[in-house]
Amino acid sequence: MGKLERIAAQQDRAAGRGLSRRGFLSAAVGSSFLFGFARESKAAQTYPLGAPLPPPEFEPNIWCSVAPDGTINVNIIRAEMGQHIGTALARIIADEMEADWDKVKITYVDTDPKWGLMVTGGSWSVWMTWDVFRQAGAAARTILVEEGAKLLGIPASSCHARNGRVIGGSYSISFGDIVAKAKPTRSFTPDQMKSLPLKPASERRLIGKPVKSLDIPSKTNGTAIYGIDAKIDGMVYGRPKMPPTRYGSKVVSVDDSEAKKVPGYIRYITLEDPSDTVPGWVVVLAKSYPAAIRATDLLKVEWTPGKTANVTEKQIQDRGRELIAKSDVGTMIFNDKGVDEAFKGAKRVLEQEYTCASVMHYQLEPMNAIAQLKDGTWEVHCGNQWQTLFLPVIAKALGVPESKVKMVSYLLGGGFGRRLNGDYAIPAALASKAIGGKPVKLILTRSDDMQFDSIRSPSVQKVRVALDEKNTIVGFEHHATAGWPTEVMAGPFMEKGVDGKPYDQFAIAGADSWYDFGTFRVRAISNDLAKETFRPGWLRSVSAGWTPWAQECFLDELAHELGKDPVAFRLELLNGNGPEGRNKGKAPDSNGGALRQAAVVKRLAEKAGWGKPLPKDTALGMATTFGQERGMPTWTAGAVKVHVDRTTGVVTCQKIWLVLDAGTIVDPDGALAQTEGGALWGLSMALCEGSEIVDGVCRDRNLDTYTPLRMPDVPEMDIEFVESTEKPMGLGEPGVTTIGAAIGNAIFNAVGIRLRHMPVRPEDVLAALKEKGAA
Repeated sequence: MGKLERIAAQQDRAAGRGLSRRGFLSAAVGSSFLFGFARESKAAQTYPLGAPLPPPEFEPNIWCSVAPDGTINVNIIRAEMGQHIGTALARIIADEMEADWDKVKITYVDTDPKWGLMVTGGSWSVWMTWDVFRQAGAAARTILVEEGAKLLGIPASSCHARNGRVIGGSYSISFGDIVAKAKPTRSFTPDQMKSLPLKPASERRLIGKPVKSLDIPSKTNGTAIYGIDAKIDGMVYGRPKMPPTRYGSKVVSVDDSEAKKVPGYIRYITLEDPSDTVPGWVVVLAKSYPAAIRATDLLKVEWTPGKTANVTEKQIQDRGRELIAKSDVGTMIFNDKGVDEAFKGAKRVLEQEYTCASVMHYQLEPMNAIAQLKDGTWEVHCGNQWQTLFLPVIAKALGVPESKVKMVSYLLGGGFGRRLNGDYAIPAALASKAIGGKPVKLILTRSDDMQFDSIRSPSVQKVRVALDEKNTIVGFEHHATAGWPTEVMAGPFMEKGVDGKPYDQFAIAGADSWYDFGTFRVRAISNDLAKETFRPGWLRSVSAGWTPWAQECFLDELAHELGKDPVAFRLELLNGNGPEGRNKGKAPDSNGGALRQAAVVKRLAEKAGWGKPLPKDTALGMATTFGQERGMPTWTAGAVKVHVDRTTGVVTCQKIWLVLDAGTIVDPDGALAQTEGGALWGLSMALCEGSEIVDGVCRDRNLDTYTPLRMPDVPEMDIEFVESTEKPMGLGEPGVTTIGAAIGNAIFNAVGIRLRHMPVRPEDVLAALKEKGAA
């Protein structure tokens, strides 16, 4: 079963709707069920009595349409959060269709079931849409050429499409005129759809080429609407009063005597949530948001806190260590035959522990949603990254069928995985229900948002290697424990390990590497105390943002222990071999396997000048991985140049190099921006970011104490994409993955100290230097 088919099956289980939900993903797996047939256009739209109906558009599939004026619309089901995903996806259809890019527009759609799986995360958007949109564009092109040829009186075999026109010899006709005159209605059978000819890479005119972004004008002229901008007539404003713990808190009493003194205060609502998403929350309603803020601050609520009210980050980390020490817990991702024997018979066994702190999202736009009951259907207006996941949760909270809930999407002022969790929509919906379905706009302040942010869980990893008498690796183990976001929010979406146990694939990706380690064991363990304390979340690159911290730092340690150059050592291991050819790769997603990863490492070493002398206390460090997921690898190699100040402990990153092989680069400008942003977040998490669980919640509630990378600290960056015609992979997250480990390795190369906790603070550097000096 392929990855997309697995996603479909998992979506079936998650929704519990059998075949109908399976069909919900047909678009993603390339079925013509959703896009092979023409359908009635604009059926729900009404026009004034007596007014002439507009000419019908040609809709060869649900993904695109051509109007009689030649305008081409592409429907986008992915969330726009600054990555220009609409521009990237529209290119695919427009290129295959041979459209005039100046006539292309995009529409972000709502949650009609016909769209299939609506999720924007995992760097999936282009990868998941590539085949579907190429076929959609080919369908449109095929029909337009046929109908244009008829109008021109020329055989279709003598015609071709180019730049929004069908051309035959010295004659041509525009797509718009074809639609206006021929009114095409042709459809295809599923078999015909499968056999549609697709353009070779050599004939692409939009993919990989400079074009104007379709969404920038509205963002620069102020017409773009983000969730926090949305308004509905008659709405009131809400702000939640947050309980002391994420789970288990119960309201004992509420005193609003002081809140009533705030002009505009309406009332408070103690939420009863059947979905158990926001237990113990109280929402204050007011006529304005400033009034809601002030009244909420004055509202006095007494709670019985949940059992995690005194939990600390150290306790969560210690629990992780306990779990790793137990051989009978967790799920085996790899568990090759002979691992235990390799370690028992080893000449030497080396092992290290690596830890990472809690990390928060701090997206620019705080959480918000508007909910109302309109014409018997609950509408939820917000920016969200996984509508398919959270629409059923909203329905459960409201106690209504899913068919009675619609999510209306807006632009996102930053997502980074936070809006994959739609918990913020639930209190808005429940507050609206409490006042008879009238519209409620609920906004969390920054401190509200951070109190229950779906943080990247603190993690503990143990990495071990078995060496024989020739210092050859004969066995390797990687054990990782953290809170699992998919387990908490989308349990049926989890995959199964080689031992048949479910696991969160987004809490171990990156550890399941392409190195030839001999016999290899990878074990993922859910930290139950983390899960009970907070709602673990997906944060940009998810586990691939911290598993390489352990594996790539450990490989550097091992290389130095064996007296080998770290680059050469990795290239030895990236040989494409492994048990049963596991690292050879396979079509269409991982052609070339580990050898493509080796290629980016070689190119990186050339670009960064690996091995050349540098000033005192300044050094290069490198790391390599494969983006976010083994099933859709973006081969990534990163290097950094750092200077370590021995007096202050401050680590300054002076330059970042990245080389990535992501297959076909659909949108070069977007790919570069995504990778730059990812690399800077990787640097930020390595040196600046990181919170701490205190009394069951994150200590840092605002940007005065939580200090991401600042603009003056942004280093020079040199980013290169390998030219390729392979299927496009993800680029939203791979930029993050190698930076932390490269920083750790560079610090060692600069001043000879190993730091195994991320983030690296100046005090950690000074302590390690002092210990090294004492030794």
